[in-house]
Amino acid sequence: MFTINDIPVTVERFPDETPRLIISVDSPEVMLEWIYEKDEEMILYFIARHLREKYGIKKLTLKMPYIPHARMDRVKERPEVFTLKYFCDFINSLAFDKVMVRDPHSYVSLGLLNNVEPEPVDGIIRKLADRLLDTEQDIIFFPDEGSCKRYAEKIAFPCAFGIKTRDWSTGRILGLTFQGKQPEKSGFKVLMIDDISSFGGTFYHAATKWKDLGAGQIYLYVTHCENTILKGELIKSGLLDKIYTTHSIFTEVHPLIEVLEF
Repeated sequence: MFTINDIPVTVERFPDETPRLIISVDSPEVMLEWIYEKDEEMILYFIARHLREKYGIKKLTLKMPYIPHARMDRVKERPEVFTLKYFCDFINSLAFDKVMVRDPHSYVSLGLLNNVEPEPVDGIIRKLADRLLDTEQDIIFFPDEGSCKRYAEKIAFPCAFGIKTRDWSTGRILGLTFQGKQPEKSGFKVLMIDDISSFGGTFYHAATKWKDLGAGQIYLYVTHCENTILKGELIKSGLLDKIYTTHSIFTEVHPLIEVLEF
């Protein structure tokens, strides 16, 4: 989905599925926002060219909360396609004055994008922690050491992190061991935090273990919650009291998931 200065862009389709776009603006500065749903790179190109060539826009900002292809941030073998680099090259070719991104999954993308400006999420996480956690026994949990390093210092709250045991031949997570704070009494609350979730497998294993350790309520915050979470074990397990995310990529509606205002 695209918006121009917060007004949605209507994308009509010809019978062959190519886009038909009618766009007008009345401002010399434009905020073009792209909420990623599927690969719509060509439509982004069409809109940016139209704004510059037909309206003479001098300052064009791209707000792209979710960076597509961020998981493919390195290649190990020659046949692997470095899609993140090529995608960033495409964005750079449009010469945006500013590219605003939110909590990028890979910091490699920040090095590949020109004029990039990350939107911090530590403020929204702190507000969520203050809202949900209210006793000394409550805890913030990060699913791995990487997410702990990413967020722990920014939110300054007692925390623990997980160390995954994985079957590297299949990629399946076999279990988690915990490091850090361990509550002494049952009934405590846990807020799990990470940047992205697909099916929620890691959080399913973590929530299962926290329940075994005596957790009362368990919450999850992920900046980028993919729609595929609705197909995973986590959403059906009954382990979580609520999942919180931002409007970067989640486009469905589910009673367990709350999209936070950013």
